[in-house]
Parts: sequence; structure tokens; C-alpha cells
Amino acid sequence: MRKLMTSVAAAALLMTGAVTMAHAGESVEVLHWWTSGGEATALEVLKKDLESKGISWVDMPVAGGGGSEAMTVLRARVTGGNPPTAVQMLGFDILDWAKEGSLGNLDAVANKEGWDKVVPTALQKFSKYDGHWIAAPVNVHSTNWVWINKEALDKAGGKVPANWDELIALLDNFKKQGITPIAHGGQPWQDATIFDAVVLSFGNDFYKKAFIDLDPDTLGSPKMKEAFDRMTKLRSYVDDNFSGRDWNLASGMVIEGKAGLQFMGDWAKGEFLKAKKVPGKDFVCIRFPGTQGSVTFNSDQFAMFKVSADKVPAQMQMASSIESPTFQSAFNVVKGSVPARTDVPDTAFDDCGKKAIKDLAEANKNGTLFGSMAHGHANPAAVKNAIYDVVTREFNGDLSSDDAVKELVSAVAAAK
Repeated sequence: MRKLMTSVAAAALLMTGAVTMAHAGESVEVLHWWTSGGEATALEVLKKDLESKGISWVDMPVAGGGGSEAMTVLRARVTGGNPPTAVQMLGFDILDWAKEGSLGNLDAVANKEGWDKVVPTALQKFSKYDGHWIAAPVNVHSTNWVWINKEALDKAGGKVPANWDELIALLDNFKKQGITPIAHGGQPWQDATIFDAVVLSFGNDFYKKAFIDLDPDTLGSPKMKEAFDRMTKLRSYVDDNFSGRDWNLASGMVIEGKAGLQFMGDWAKGEFLKAKKVPGKDFVCIRFPGTQGSVTFNSDQFAMFKVSADKVPAQMQMASSIESPTFQSAFNVVKGSVPARTDVPDTAFDDCGKKAIKDLAEANKNGTLFGSMAHGHANPAAVKNAIYDVVTREFNGDLSSDDAVKELVSAVAAAK
């Protein structure tokens, strides 16, 4: 780790013991890919908070949902010796930059404000490196959700499915109603999102051994074959036009009553809310059957880069503002995610948000909060992409479940 303490030493000299000592005229340059309507609105909450403290916001938006374009821009800036103050980043990307020695140190503010006690342990894996805080987590998105059209559910008897058999019965009922049972977009990450939840439904130990430990025996087990068999079954409930469909268009099918349900992370809720739909009245949110009590997550964080000493106080103030309970509540209410700390009241959140906060706290306490394979928080990109390939080929009928299990073992071994 190259001179990780440089920024924190400068901060100690410049902050005079308080992170609120940033002065007017200071600024933060922020690289991010939150450019769509709801995302931009959520980010505006942080921008206004900093401006109220006399810190101007220099915006560096780079469109592209997964952030790959943003990372290309970032590499050029860092190589040129002129990194931004903060960069929106996910999972293993943060650790990669930390290993290069490019990130600053947030220990001064993190220790002062007790982040260790309130940020879920599983998130800290990506917020800290070599024992030091290097990033400020903004939110927790959980991925093992099901979004159900309430009217279609009521027509089916109103009972939410608690297990696999009940889920299949509900999908059959949707088919009888004349609607598409599953709204889905045929993109590898969407296929993997479903598979993530299916594997988790076989138990926490199975998920952990398969996608976090990458245990070959688990990846090649009869239980994994059964998981692929279930994917084949779910594929039979998807409409013919699913290939290439964006996730938000699939959400729209459920919102409009053209489909019964969608398996998708909690960002889907934003689409329902934007359409003026109300949780419990127009749509229902549940954990994928068999996964209640467990949460798979991804988390947006702002990695703080090494900057010149005069820019450190504003950077520290930005980190402090991000982790403040007030901001965490205001931002995540708009974003559809939940706070990245477990002590934020759920008062301002809707019913799905309240459930998400409760589920997160429970999973964090019980050790059942897992980084999502499908969303890059279980293993680095090479492994994730190898799994994507096998899952999508099987889902599209190019591999049998038997062959998919064999391919999964070899693909993961080659990518490790």
C-alpha cells in the first residue's frame, strides 16, 4: 500500500478536529454515472447538502448504467495525475484502485463518526482496505426481490408465494389470466439476477459455498443442476419478445398489468413509484420465495482519491455528508435503495423501503447478508462474467442443465 496515510495526515492538519471546517470557495469534483431521472434527482440531494456548507459541486457525469465508460474516463484522469475528488464505484473496482495506491484515507472522519459501528460488515469489505476507510457507501441495493402486480395477485387468490411450488402455481394462474407470467429482459445480467435468487433459495450455505467460496464440488453438485432445472422452468413463463429488453421496460409490463411479476433488484421500485403506483395497493414486494431472512446486495460507494492537501477538507466534508443519517434517509427515499448504515430511522420510507431496512438489519445481524454474484459483489468481474455466460446459454436452451453444471465448474476455474 503506497503512502495510504498521506491524505489522512493532511486532513488531521487541515480539519482542526472537525469535518465541518470546509470553507467557502472549496469544491469537489465528482465522477459518476447517475444520469437518468431518478438517479440524477437523488444525487441532487447530496449536491445541495454540500452547497449549503459552502462547497461547490463540479459535476462529471458519464452516461452508462454499469459504469464501464466512467472507469475509462477515470483511468485517463489518474494516469494524467489529475484524479477527481470522488468517484462513484462498485465492489471490487474500489479494492483494485486501493491496491494501486490511488485512494485517500477517510479514517479521520470515519473514526470520529463511528462508521465501524453502523455500516454493515459486508459493506465494509469494499469500503476499507488494509484496515483503512477508503470509500463512503451511499446505499444498499438488495437484489433478491420479486415485484408483483397486485390486481393479478388478487385474481390469483391474493396469497404471496412462500416457496417454489407456490411460485409455480402463481405463474400458472397468471398464464390462465392471459398475461405474461414473468416480465423479463433477455440480457446476461438480468438472467444472472434470477439465477442469483434461485441459488440463494437453496440455502445460505449453498449460496456462500457456490458464489463466494467458489467451491468446485458445490458448483458441480446435483443441487446446482436442480437450480438450472428451475431456470429452465422459469424460462417457460417468459414471453417470446424478451430478448434484449431493458429491465425498466420489463417493470413497465408489470406496472401496466401486462405481466404478473418481475424478479429484479430494488431499483425497479423507482419505476413503480414514478408511475404513481403505491406499495401494497398497486404492487407487492416480496423476497424471492425461500430467501426471506437473507439478502444479496450491491452498494454504490464514493471512492475518495488522493488529492492535494488543500482539497482534503472538502473531500472529508463530502464523506461526512454522505454518511450522515439525514442524507442517507433523504437520498435513499428518492433512489429506491436503503441506507448504508443500520441506525437510520425508516420513518420517511414506504412499505417496501421499511421492509428492506428491516431485512437488511436482520441479515447483517445474522450473517446472512451476501454480496450479489450477479451484481459484482461476490467475486471479481472475470468470475462474474464467466458465470453470466453459462447461465445465459442454459437459460436460452443452448446448454442442458447437466452440461451447464459441468461448464460452470470449468468456467469458474478458468476465470479464478
